[in-house]
Amino acid sequence: MSAGCPRFPFADRPGMSLAPEYADLFRDEPLIEVRLPNGRQALLVTRYPDVRTVLADPRFSREAWHNGTLFARESGSLALVTSDAPTHTRRRRAVQQWFTHRSAELARPRIAAIAAGLVDDLLAADSPVDLIGAFTTPLPYRVICEMLGIDAGDLDRLLPRVTVMMSAGRFTPDEVTAAHQGMYEYFSDQLAARERAVAAGDPGDDLLTGLLTAPPESRLGTREIAVFGFGLLMAGGETTASHLAMCVLQLLRSPELGQSLLRDPAAIAPFVEEMLRWVWFAGTGGQPHVALEEVELAGTVIPAGRVVIPLTDAANRDPGVFDGADEFRPDRAPNPHLGLGHGRHLCLGAAHARVELQEGLAAILPHLSRMELAVDESRLDWRGQMFLRGLWTLPVRLGGPVTGS
Repeated sequence: MSAGCPRFPFADRPGMSLAPEYADLFRDEPLIEVRLPNGRQALLVTRYPDVRTVLADPRFSREAWHNGTLFARESGSLALVTSDAPTHTRRRRAVQQWFTHRSAELARPRIAAIAAGLVDDLLAADSPVDLIGAFTTPLPYRVICEMLGIDAGDLDRLLPRVTVMMSAGRFTPDEVTAAHQGMYEYFSDQLAARERAVAAGDPGDDLLTGLLTAPPESRLGTREIAVFGFGLLMAGGETTASHLAMCVLQLLRSPELGQSLLRDPAAIAPFVEEMLRWVWFAGTGGQPHVALEEVELAGTVIPAGRVVIPLTDAANRDPGVFDGADEFRPDRAPNPHLGLGHGRHLCLGAAHARVELQEGLAAILPHLSRMELAVDESRLDWRGQMFLRGLWTLPVRLGGPVTGS
């Protein structure tokens, strides 16, 4: 191993967009050799077509990587992220019907209503207020709680466990173990209650009940369903909560853009897509893949057994695909970003995430002109040692004019 082989994940940097030194490195090097925390070597894959290949080509396997994840989640607690076909196909097919584009559109009025209620509460709160705690977190978590049929009041005890499980070195092994155990126990209890309701002839219409009562030939095991339960809770809440906060921060920085979106609501959707391309999203890069046979990437033959990590954040800055890749263009079209993954590992909840982001912004846009950051932007508290980048809090003051930064 070269003495100059850098450690990965790279050091945390504050800021919404990809750190300039990392953007320059990824642009210069299509394949970057790094050393992982367990001492194993891997190649970071940075170019758009190569990242798509790793994500979609069955010659690259996630199951063949037996060294855990790059964050606190245990491999066994990830129903889809660490699996390949046929296991991945069977599990994804079991829940796909709840996450179609059509189901997301049917849910749009309810999502809009949740967002509007949260904004009303926000405006009635004492200033300053944390937009993440009061708005961007409860919106997607309430949506996924309703889908799962769990009480949103339980989030007070579930969210601290989510934070621990989504960390990357921030918490002790004992804390991580306890968080996993607590999640397993909670969702096992939820499933037991549903089994009793089914036996009593009073089944619910929630997702967890649907998985428990699926036809025998497609039914998942009870432990698989529990894993899916807290996995969907976390994925359905944490990613959208963080990204919605980034969208709001971008508009607080650019009040004229917010006014433009308010005048033209149809422009919200392309703004969301550009934010999905622009935001430096993954604190730990991506999931390690193992080449099952020789594959060519970026003109280099990757031998069987080589570990590669596709970086979607780097791919989203590929100038060969995106004109003005280092410019934020809210009306960019086309915009084939990989912010929600690709191929067999396209985000299961992508359609719902888009609707939640769009409706969340539509609800808060009319009120952004009376909000301003309650602290200087240089004092915002960026998440470190976490799987997902973003902010811990987004404090705003109500009633004042918005100022750019």
